[in-house]
Amino acid sequence: MKQTSDTESRKLLSRLQAVMAEAAAGQERLDRITHLIADSMGAEVCSIYLLRDAETLELCATQGLAPEAVHVTRLRLGEGLVGKVARKAQPVNTANAPSEKGFRYMPETGEERFSSFLGVPIQRLGESMGVVVVQSKDEREYSEDEVYALEVVAMVLAEMTELGAFVGEGAALSARHTSPVMFPGATAQEGASMGHVWLHEPRVVVTNPVAEDPAAERIRLNEAVSKLRTDIDQMLTRTAKGDKEQAEVLEAYRMFARSRGWMRRMEEDIERGLSAEAAVEKEQSTARARMETVPDAYLRERLHDLDDLSNRLLRLLTGQGHDTGAELPIDPVLVARNIGPAELLDYGRRLKGVVLEQGSVGSHAAIVARALAIPLVIHAKGITT
Repeated sequence: MKQTSDTESRKLLSRLQAVMAEAAAGQERLDRITHLIADSMGAEVCSIYLLRDAETLELCATQGLAPEAVHVTRLRLGEGLVGKVARKAQPVNTANAPSEKGFRYMPETGEERFSSFLGVPIQRLGESMGVVVVQSKDEREYSEDEVYALEVVAMVLAEMTELGAFVGEGAALSARHTSPVMFPGATAQEGASMGHVWLHEPRVVVTNPVAEDPAAERIRLNEAVSKLRTDIDQMLTRTAKGDKEQAEVLEAYRMFARSRGWMRRMEEDIERGLSAEAAVEKEQSTARARMETVPDAYLRERLHDLDDLSNRLLRLLTGQGHDTGAELPIDPVLVARNIGPAELLDYGRRLKGVVLEQGSVGSHAAIVARALAIPLVIHAKGITT
């Protein structure tokens, strides 16, 4: 198999962008993409598995496996190597897939001919969407460059999935965010209410994941990071000397904003063909995936800092600020990852309820909610994404 250089990676993303721009149904797009990836990477097989529900992956397109297995082969999260990739949100790269622990043979696919296996998660902001796989008959491990290139492609596939590029028939290709869903959480302030969702921080949508001019994207990234650093320095200057806790948070922000490793990784992603926004979001997705596996509370909090910093940087790059022009509904239920007491007081008693991804019973926001008699649910995982 040929090595995938930065230039080849950009060519692959450029071809991918061309396929996305063509008028085609979701299934046809997926079929073209698997052929394109297999051809570009010199692989004999490329397959895309998408989640049909929260626990089940479905083979939605393939180049190289049996066509009749499409929309027939299904795996539970954690089942087989594909399920393992989705469950752990980490690549699996092996020269001899059948000998790998957890391997599950699916006879209808005809995959017994292929020894090498590389599977990469398709995920967005820590949310699993599926898996992209390449396979070959030769018994070999894929190079670091090849793994990285497929990760970049997977990131673009995640953005396109979110934007509805692959909508078609069947549960796995159904439009996202259109079905009823229940979010379990914990009670921080008792009560019952009904209303319309109001996002405290509207989600930033990356509509241009692929860019053709890396130099221009690096300039955009550096200008945005420079503005971000200036904003943080100004916030630190304005922080009251006695407010030690707030100063410590801002110092952590400043440390991450000046991290050479953070910048280097984003610049490498840009060199491989991603736009500045997509490079930031790729790093953000990686950080969110780590949050799920880090047991140490302090380290999780630092990863949350990096996540928030990425959000700020994305807003600078896209111009998608907090003010979207939408009007607060008459019965707002506030939804946010977290919120400070001052921000909650700004909304006041207009709120019918508050739902947070994070938060705690003893937080300042919970104290304010109790004082205002506003029902508050915390730990509603995934509700903002």
